[in-house]
Amino acid sequence: MSLLSRIVGRLANPLLPRRTVRLRLTLLFGALFLVSGAALLTITYLLVLNSASGSHSGVRAAPGGGSQRPAESTGGTAPVPPPRGSGGESTRDVLPDAAREIMDLQREAVLNDLLVQSAIALALMSVISIGLGWIVSGRILRPLRTITAAARDISATSLHQRLALEGPSDELRELGETFDGLLGRLETSFEAQRRFVANASHELRTPLARQRTLGQLALSDPDADVQSLRAAHERILAAGAQQERLIEALLTLARSNAGIEVRRTFDLSLLAQEVATARRADAKQRLVTLRCSLSGAVAAGHRPLAERLVINLVDNALRHNEPYGWVEVGTGEVNGRAVLTVANSGPVVPPSAVDQIFQPFQRLGDPRTKGEGLGLGLSIVQAIATAHDATLATEARPEGGLVFTVGFPHPPAHGPGPAPQQQPER
Repeated sequence: MSLLSRIVGRLANPLLPRRTVRLRLTLLFGALFLVSGAALLTITYLLVLNSASGSHSGVRAAPGGGSQRPAESTGGTAPVPPPRGSGGESTRDVLPDAAREIMDLQREAVLNDLLVQSAIALALMSVISIGLGWIVSGRILRPLRTITAAARDISATSLHQRLALEGPSDELRELGETFDGLLGRLETSFEAQRRFVANASHELRTPLARQRTLGQLALSDPDADVQSLRAAHERILAAGAQQERLIEALLTLARSNAGIEVRRTFDLSLLAQEVATARRADAKQRLVTLRCSLSGAVAAGHRPLAERLVINLVDNALRHNEPYGWVEVGTGEVNGRAVLTVANSGPVVPPSAVDQIFQPFQRLGDPRTKGEGLGLGLSIVQAIATAHDATLATEARPEGGLVFTVGFPHPPAHGPGPAPQQQPER
């Protein structure tokens, strides 16, 4: 029996129309009109039935037969006396049986005609309402068809297209504007991804080309000795180390963009102190004064990634500085957040270029300058801050240099891992 029902269902399904939103709206409109029309005709029929019943029994003959008939009281002829009957009897009661039967048949015929004609009119108007509902629902759903066609045609190479729906400011137009905004964000993301891949390919190809060139020069030198070959080999190893640092930075950036699953508490002030201690030799070599102003600050997140954030900020402050300049690292509690501040002296940075330094492989001036760094340090800082739900603010100092402020969220009341002791102020 179940096999037979499945076969019948498969044979019947292709014959049924697809249950689209337009079809459902049309059927809904038709059903609402049919129900409301049937209710209206039922009320009308009951009112007519009640009126017809009252018209045969509502006229009363006055006692003594001296009253006038209502239809003839305003005429110019002499009034016709009503049928005789006892006081309070209805007009129908004093009529003969044949007349009463004729009146009943006439009333039933009128009601029957009213019922049949009303049913025909209701059926006709129901068909018309279904047709009108199909047309109206099509006009209402036209923007949705436009959005569907655009979403089907738009690909990664045509994200510049927009719907630009026109019409009243309703929910459908709001949906179209939201879709346009989504396309704009996707276009920006795809463009940044393509630019990142192109820059990463360039940065990865440079060490490989340098290694190949050094190897070819060493092999093509007929007078090469052990010392020259050793020097060439050391330069090849240095190029390989640079390539390893670039790959490690790319992996850190990808890991930061993936987010943090488990957040643990760590002492931000202790972390900043460790980084500053490790960078004092580099600061001394660059003739830069490294100062610390650390107060207790407990944050929640991924400590190795947070350490990479502090390292990148301090390295950036040391690298883009000037002789006899300074770098100041500070931590503290501000507005319920563990705040890290890294400020440095250095060349003047235009305020319009602050956002540019966070782009991958983007440096002030020539984007592929052959200076220090890989062009990924601040991009990693921004990705790590986003993964920690931390705030990141950058301010260009009028006298030169930058001020970076990162606000880490506090750990929850019962977060994983014990909160370390706060570091005293130094």
